[in-house]
Amino acid sequence: MKFSLAGIIAFTASAAAFAPSSMVSRSATQLAVSTSAPPASKASGEWTPESWKNSDFVAKQMPVYDDEAELGEAVKELERCSPLVFAGEVRSLHEKLARACHGQGFLLMGGDCAEAFNEFNVDHVRDTFRVILQMSLVLTFGSAMPVIKIGRMAGQFAKPRSEPDEVKDGVALPSYRGDIINSEEFSEEGRRNNPFNMVKAYHQSAQTLNILRAFSTGGYADLSRLHAWNLDFVEDTEEGSRFRKFANKVDESLRFMKAIGIDTADPNFTQTDFFTAHECLLLPYEQALTRQDSTTGKWYDCSAHMLWVGERTRDLDSAHLEFIRGIGNPVEVKISDKCTPDELINIIDTMNPNNIPGRLTIIVRMGAEKLRKNLPGLIRAVQREGKSVLWISDPVHGNTRKTDSGYKTRDFEAIRDELRAFFDVHDEMGSHPGGVHLEMTGKDVTECVGGGVDEVTEESLSDRYHTFCDPRLNGKQALELAFLIAERMRSRTGLPPLE
Repeated sequence: MKFSLAGIIAFTASAAAFAPSSMVSRSATQLAVSTSAPPASKASGEWTPESWKNSDFVAKQMPVYDDEAELGEAVKELERCSPLVFAGEVRSLHEKLARACHGQGFLLMGGDCAEAFNEFNVDHVRDTFRVILQMSLVLTFGSAMPVIKIGRMAGQFAKPRSEPDEVKDGVALPSYRGDIINSEEFSEEGRRNNPFNMVKAYHQSAQTLNILRAFSTGGYADLSRLHAWNLDFVEDTEEGSRFRKFANKVDESLRFMKAIGIDTADPNFTQTDFFTAHECLLLPYEQALTRQDSTTGKWYDCSAHMLWVGERTRDLDSAHLEFIRGIGNPVEVKISDKCTPDELINIIDTMNPNNIPGRLTIIVRMGAEKLRKNLPGLIRAVQREGKSVLWISDPVHGNTRKTDSGYKTRDFEAIRDELRAFFDVHDEMGSHPGGVHLEMTGKDVTECVGGGVDEVTEESLSDRYHTFCDPRLNGKQALELAFLIAERMRSRTGLPPLE
């Protein structure tokens, strides 16, 4: 068998990407977080966990609750709950992101458009976790650098809406904003904004995190197991395909490592770090789970390791930007072609005033054509001002359309084109394409059309169209995308193309 030395070096050098150091290793984590409720705001302009309520800020996309007393009770119950994540875990993620800012890492984010109460089960969490791990193995090999794995899980319940109300047959009711707020059922009771849904979301998130921690440490993340799953995937591809060639290179590297005596049963190869993130949208929930770290005095939003502000809530006078600027978590902001260079610099100055590497990630969602036109100017402004950010691509949101039959979908080829444009622009600008953010699931759904391994057509969308919100890539489509990204990253690292 002929070995590729470059491939072996790339794989072994990046094996540490699977070495756990945070949420999966509790003995090394400082659980130094105060569980007391946050204090009231002290002065105008001073940040506190509830300073977002100041009348200077605009709270968009927020539900209106019909019973303030009931809302207060729900918030107090959440304030008495334990943190879902801990300060030591958050700091570990921040360190990894700081290295990625300097071109020494790649961020992989994936998960459901929105979690749902009635979809929750162990298998669903496991399947999405498995696909993200499979993708990370492929990306690690292709990039020769650590891959930071973050799931849109354990808190991704709320969704922004274009209209406050939905009308059916002449009846207008509040829009469905995610299970943490109301129900998809089109009835007066179902669409009532129920504050105690936040408590239910908290408990489901706690269960999800327990499952993720168990799978991260219990041998489920074993490299050999992940590679075997990837081999199952390539069995569905054509003989001689790029996927088979790539998988063969990984296989050669694993065999070589075992042959020279590397113990692949070591925890470095069987356990992994895995973090969680969600959109910072429902501010009463986020405030209630914000706690002060007793060792540093910093405030952390303990609902997730990382949070992002969306395109609709990132205005400079927004309550969401006010809240997120004060927490110690790594944070993200989504931008579209509507964002100007000056506006982006102002957002960066607000969210990361001390220019700390790893603090701020920019999620770009534009569509391929608009990205090629607008992203260079944004990168140029960031470079000119010397700002430290991590650039990642969200290639799904800018490529949503509705079919003639009424299904909302996304085209795999359009997603691939936007990713290609993202890498092309960074090549031209000399900047680091630092990651990808995908709405995806481990389920075998038919929601996004296309894909070269098991193609979904417009006619087959109805077969397994299960999403409550936006269409998701299925497991095979997501993994196919990971192979394509890895191939592109392989060329960036100077490794020879697969032949």
